[in-house]
Amino acid sequence: MTSTALDRKTTLVSIGIIGLMFFIFGFVSWVNAILIPYFKIACELSNFQSYLVAFAFYISYLLMSMPASYILKKLGYKNGIMVGFWIMAMGALLFVPAAYGRTYLIFLVGLFTLGTGLTVLQTVANLYITLIGEKERAAQRISMMGICNKGAGILAPLIFSYVILRPQDNTLFNQLEAMDEVSRAIALDELILRVVWPYTVVSGVLFLIGVLVKFSILPELDQQEAPIADGQRINKKGIFQFPHLVLGALAIFLHVGTQVIAIDTIINYAGSMGVSLLEAKALPSYTLTATICGYLCGIVLIPKICSQRLALKFCTILGLMLALLVCTSHGSVYFLNKDLDISVWFIVLIGLPNALIWAGIWPLALEGLGSYAKQGSALLIMGLSGNAVLPLLYGLWADAVDVRSAYWILIPCFLYLVFYAFKGHRLRTWNIFNKQN
Repeated sequence: MTSTALDRKTTLVSIGIIGLMFFIFGFVSWVNAILIPYFKIACELSNFQSYLVAFAFYISYLLMSMPASYILKKLGYKNGIMVGFWIMAMGALLFVPAAYGRTYLIFLVGLFTLGTGLTVLQTVANLYITLIGEKERAAQRISMMGICNKGAGILAPLIFSYVILRPQDNTLFNQLEAMDEVSRAIALDELILRVVWPYTVVSGVLFLIGVLVKFSILPELDQQEAPIADGQRINKKGIFQFPHLVLGALAIFLHVGTQVIAIDTIINYAGSMGVSLLEAKALPSYTLTATICGYLCGIVLIPKICSQRLALKFCTILGLMLALLVCTSHGSVYFLNKDLDISVWFIVLIGLPNALIWAGIWPLALEGLGSYAKQGSALLIMGLSGNAVLPLLYGLWADAVDVRSAYWILIPCFLYLVFYAFKGHRLRTWNIFNKQN
């Protein structure tokens, strides 16, 4: 069924179901912000090793996106959604044996499995929300989904830290280095076992949601969507012949990498200035709140006041400016009952433009793909592997130099995003000197 064939009720219910999926994406994904420092302590890891949490979770997008598109083609969208939730449930359940053995490798396998299920769901969800409804309101709908995603992201670190951390843990963390080997092992075993029942509950909930979605009224989309406009299908034999799509996938890769760096590194960065884990646990939620503010701006402004293209241009430039300020600014600022270096607050503010960068890239990258839309969506999902690679590079830089200097990695990422916003999304041939549509 195409979006034009849907009645208003089915469209609204479908958007609601996809909104629930984005909420779950956010909850499962952004809990990594607290898992990284938590595993760093409990499994005694370096910066680089701790960011393998993000790598294991998000590398699945690169490895499994195309297989996910074939799964969806074979099973259909609704069955594919159910299977995606069940794969995630299996990944969450792997945390149980990993915790009992305090085996970091099994945790990473569980995170990869969670990411694999999420890859299937993301391929469906982003395609649905882009195609259902008016084309010019795609960024607006994506902004609504972003609020669901980031709203869950605000809750996830706070809920998870409430469940697994204790008020006396600051004292425990300070005492670990002075403990003998046996006492430290006992203390760390007790710490890591706290993840068992939360992830058991998460596993059961994910399994049940998969069943419920299967029997919902969410419609199947046709295998062929809108036709390719302006005769663009001529001489197009695959998705790699759409430059704006391929460059868009790279833009997604770099954009999500900057987003995860801003959210998943902020606790460790604040920790390098003497801020404890219990004090810094809310910082990822601040960044995600800024992102929600960006999404709200998108809902209000697009398309009535400004186009999604103009919003993308503005936000990429703003993101570049904030990244430069993170790397170059100094000085203490007291805000929200926290006395932090101003660079920390600039990291928080990066969440604001990042909201509309994501919302701007998707519809522009999928424009005019027609029957290639599903493969194009899968390619863009592969771009989410930037969440895996860039935080790892940040961790290497942080170990080699320091955690502050490592934020320079953001600069070339935002420079490319500026290029895509102004030029890359308009390319319809690989000869960049040709006149564009």
